[in-house]
Amino acid sequence: MARRRMVATAVVLLLVAAGAVVLLWPEPERRAAPSPPPPTASPTPSPSPSPSKVLPYLFFPPGTCLDYQPLSRTTAPAEARPCEQAHDGEVVADIVLPEGLTGETAVQQAMTAACEPHLVEWESRQGGGGPYFGRYLGPRLVHYQAGLRDATCIMAVTDQPGGRRLTGHLKGLGPAGRAE
Repeated sequence: MARRRMVATAVVLLLVAAGAVVLLWPEPERRAAPSPPPPTASPTPSPSPSPSKVLPYLFFPPGTCLDYQPLSRTTAPAEARPCEQAHDGEVVADIVLPEGLTGETAVQQAMTAACEPHLVEWESRQGGGGPYFGRYLGPRLVHYQAGLRDATCIMAVTDQPGGRRLTGHLKGLGPAGRAE
C-alpha cells in the first residue's frame, strides 16, 4: 500500500510539474504589427471607386440622354431626358480623374483630356452627321480634394444654345447604355 501511495504521489507531482511547465513556459515572441506612419499635413484621399454612392455633383451613366444647361434652358446644369425625345447630348463614358491635380483649372483640363479619347471613338461610330462636341460633368476642386474623382463625358451635336438636338441614341450605344 505504501508503494501505491508513492506511485500515486509521484503521478500527482508529475502532473503538477507538467502543468506548471505549460503555464510558466514563455510564449514565443510575436512581432508586433508595424505602427502606421505618423500622419502628414493632410493625407491625399483615394479616388472614389465608383459612383455607387450619391455624389454631391451631377453624374450620369453611359447611355443617359440629357439636356445640358449651356445649350438648353434647364433648371439644373444637366437633366436626364428620354432618348426618344429631342435632347442636347448623350453620356458616352464615365471616367476617373488622376491624382495630383492642384487647382480648379487643372481639374477641368483633366476632365477635358480624359473625355477626349472617348469622344473621338464615339464620333467615329457615328459615320458622319457631325460636327460633334464634347462636354463633361464632374467634381469641383473641393470634391476632388475630398477624393471624389468620377466624371461624365457627354457628346452633343451643337455647341450653341438652341442648336441641333439629338432625337435618339447615338449609333453604337444601346438603350441600356452599353456599346453595341
